[in-house]
Amino acid sequence: MRFSVPTEAEIPESVRLGPPLHQREYLVGGVLVQWQGPLNDVFSPVSVKQADGTVSQRLMGSTPLLTTTESLQALDAAVKAWDLGRGPWPTMPVGDRIAHVERFLVAMRAKRSEVVKLLMWEIGKPLKDAEREFDRTVEYIVDTISALKDADRHATRFVHEQGIMGQVRRVPLGVALCMGPYNYPLNETFSTMFPALLMGNPVIFKPAKFGVLLVQPLLEAFRDCFPPGVVNVIYGRGRETVGALMESGKVDVLAFIGTNKGANDLKRLHPRPHRLKSVLGLDAKNIGIVMADADLDEAVKECALGTLTFNGQRCTAIKLVMVHRQLADAFVSRFVSQVESLKAGLPWESGVTLTALPEPGKTQYLQGLLADAQKHGAKVMNAQGGEVSGAAMTPAVLYPVTRDMRLWHEEQFGPLVPITVFDDEQQVIDAVVESPFGQQVSLFGKDAVKMGRVIDACAHQVGRINLNSQCQRGPDSFPFNGRKDSAEGTLSVTDALRVFSIRTVVAAKVTEKNKQVVRDILTGRHSAFLSTDYLL
Repeated sequence: MRFSVPTEAEIPESVRLGPPLHQREYLVGGVLVQWQGPLNDVFSPVSVKQADGTVSQRLMGSTPLLTTTESLQALDAAVKAWDLGRGPWPTMPVGDRIAHVERFLVAMRAKRSEVVKLLMWEIGKPLKDAEREFDRTVEYIVDTISALKDADRHATRFVHEQGIMGQVRRVPLGVALCMGPYNYPLNETFSTMFPALLMGNPVIFKPAKFGVLLVQPLLEAFRDCFPPGVVNVIYGRGRETVGALMESGKVDVLAFIGTNKGANDLKRLHPRPHRLKSVLGLDAKNIGIVMADADLDEAVKECALGTLTFNGQRCTAIKLVMVHRQLADAFVSRFVSQVESLKAGLPWESGVTLTALPEPGKTQYLQGLLADAQKHGAKVMNAQGGEVSGAAMTPAVLYPVTRDMRLWHEEQFGPLVPITVFDDEQQVIDAVVESPFGQQVSLFGKDAVKMGRVIDACAHQVGRINLNSQCQRGPDSFPFNGRKDSAEGTLSVTDALRVFSIRTVVAAKVTEKNKQVVRDILTGRHSAFLSTDYLL
């Protein structure tokens, strides 16, 4: 495999970057504030050959390195917008909140090409995948609006039970801090942020550590489409910004997608942990299980996609492949051929699967895992496996991997594919049970009895069991969650609306006097909560 290094002239004009984007604005209280302090340089993982023949990673621009002072100002703006639940946003009719989000969607769609280009350059995501991430994010928000309308229509009715009448509606929780991952910096952040907003929660949004510049084209839309303080966007190092937010005790919801260690550290900072609602997507070490009777071609294809799509930088990637001993040699041989057929190159090139890695120091970490596996007896099965070129790494298929190796236990989040063998299904069940993570497994096979046994064992260990297919998140109507150290809370188009809200009921004995009071409140529109308005 070869990762090419283009000159500026060789980059197609349609994807070429302009001058570096040195961003100084951030959004607090409905105002784009100009930052006069230090900036954090943003480099692309894509290297470019200069006129003098030197090769360097492209400087894309820079973003503000805010401090505790600015982050607390953003918190104050969100707290003011919340106003103990009495602010205009949390008390606004659902239909009006939806209208604000729909105006944002119009503005967001107009920035598609700009956001996609920045997404591609900053995290090395292939162009088609970057386009898919943008489009899927828009679709997710649209579907969330539709789900909210359905839920609100259902909530307009009154329930009569045991002489009590009541109306049950969902209300927001308070100030939400939303932080997403660098591998899906748009989709996974917005998949928590917009359900939070639609349910009435003011939001503080801190972009991921990479994939930061793509937010800049949307700042004006956030400012113009939402009331002051409802959306606040801050930048900077987490220890300088997020720590102070959590220590304040004024964050009511933590929506965080990252490592379980990072989530634990953040939650410990909150002085009232029982009041903090956490929505977390964390580590995963998803296992692909290839039974003795699996369709070999199908298993190889799906495992290759599952392990190496976007360089394996997905929480839903298959990160350990367990193959029955009867199939092991044939599987490894075909898998290596499949890997070697994958195209490596620049993000805008057609058909590219493997690109440069955005995280500084990542290749060194991966090489450490590789060396440890080799030390304990694993072999690199594919030619050039593990070779590094700049910020890129050729995938390495390692076999046989054992429990003595770091790669068995650690989430590599990169293009290393550990393969091991098993002799009976109890061994794979033990591996799933013993893992500290519990997001998904992929199970390949045909024997109904054995498949059923593994399904039943895994159902209490992971959030999703994929039959004869790679691990994945979609469709977004399906619940996305995990057990053990992999997640807290469930996300989907409908579940996300639930996790950012709580059910509250207004109840009264069924008497003529009480019915008249309720009628007067409804007809006079004296309550934002108690309402029979029906969304069309």
